[in-house]
Amino acid sequence: MRIFVISAYTFIFIKMPSSNISPSFQNQNLEALLESAKPFLREEFHKIDEKLPTLIEILCSAGAGECYHRLSTFLDHLRHVYRTIKLWKAPDSIALCALFHSVYSNSYCNIVLFDPETSRDKVRSLIGKAAERIAYLFCIVDRLSLVHKSVMCQFTESKLREYLKASEVSVTNANDNGVFNGDEKWRKKMQSLVPAGGLIGRHHTTGEEIPVSRRMIGVFLLMTIADISEQYYGFQDVLYENTNGRLELDGDRFDTLYPGNGKPGLWMNAASRMAAVYTLLVREEAIFLQENKRGSGIDRDEDIELVIPPVFDHCTKILDANDLIMARDLYWEVVCDDGCDQVKKDKSEGKLVKCIEVNPYVGEPHVLLGQFYMSRGRFEEAEKEIEKGLRLLLEWGGSWDKRISWEGWVAWCRVMLNKAKERSWPQTAWGVINLGLVR
Repeated sequence: MRIFVISAYTFIFIKMPSSNISPSFQNQNLEALLESAKPFLREEFHKIDEKLPTLIEILCSAGAGECYHRLSTFLDHLRHVYRTIKLWKAPDSIALCALFHSVYSNSYCNIVLFDPETSRDKVRSLIGKAAERIAYLFCIVDRLSLVHKSVMCQFTESKLREYLKASEVSVTNANDNGVFNGDEKWRKKMQSLVPAGGLIGRHHTTGEEIPVSRRMIGVFLLMTIADISEQYYGFQDVLYENTNGRLELDGDRFDTLYPGNGKPGLWMNAASRMAAVYTLLVREEAIFLQENKRGSGIDRDEDIELVIPPVFDHCTKILDANDLIMARDLYWEVVCDDGCDQVKKDKSEGKLVKCIEVNPYVGEPHVLLGQFYMSRGRFEEAEKEIEKGLRLLLEWGGSWDKRISWEGWVAWCRVMLNKAKERSWPQTAWGVINLGLVR
């Protein structure tokens, strides 16, 4: 199997036994992931990007910290999506776009921090021409029609799984043997939905036609995965009547009381399907560039680098909606137990093990299972589960159980990991409440 990052006229191919991923994540150990996250945990923003403290101040001055956005404020949302995209090793143009990704308002959000008619030059001067252009298009294009309806909804889950397997073989054949077959089903499907020359989108308010390159469609997909993962929780499930877990956005319980019960949201089936489509797009783009060497001569945004994030096994697995619901409900049964019934408490292990079995893509169930083992002196098992949980939290750059912040989950993992390595755990309530030091 070959792994690649796509940049202008460049391929980086490295042998790996797993699916196509960015080399940024090859063999990246837990300590390396943690080191990447520490500037965010410590709010040492200048170490991430020397411009970042100033950009955050400007967003604050524009009122981002005063605007409501799903879980918290709009400022928090922008910062957190930026964090996820940055931890996914996306190039600066996409990361800075993430920090400003909805500042012109869009079809999903009515917040306007900068007027798109008068302030584009100012935003360009802050984040650069490339990042501003991506942010502008992300805001004005009707992405629900262009990406969700015209691309995402054109695949069944069974076809996505089939095409993911077939595309692995295609990339290997192209890379190893120089063999290209444009008649393969998955390629014909991708070429029909997202041609090499891109698509025509429409302005979400004026209806004006807007050319959107294939790589820009890829950026929209990548950004939307990060965007959904940061903000979605149980409140929206009730609001949209998302009972089947497929996030089809066709419900309308407008009188749902905020913030709901805090359950983890049923967004991961939709996000995993989006990630699979993104992987197919990246693979088709890689093969297209090999076939055409220096591109087709049309404006295809070939300077935009596409990277594969580590989530969903590097965007190669689809989480079944029924499994998503089962895992969420098992987890919720465990965390909502008041702890007074010892028999129920002892059943937590089985529920968490099953939860992890059907949804292995989030960290919090591993963390809880690790704590269960810690309290029973099963330190080796605890250490393994806590490490898995911490890795997943660091890879997502955000939390699934949003009752606790990402920073809070990471800190709790690190405290428990320290204690697991010491093979000790408090045996009193006072001892547990006193935990906090992270080494």
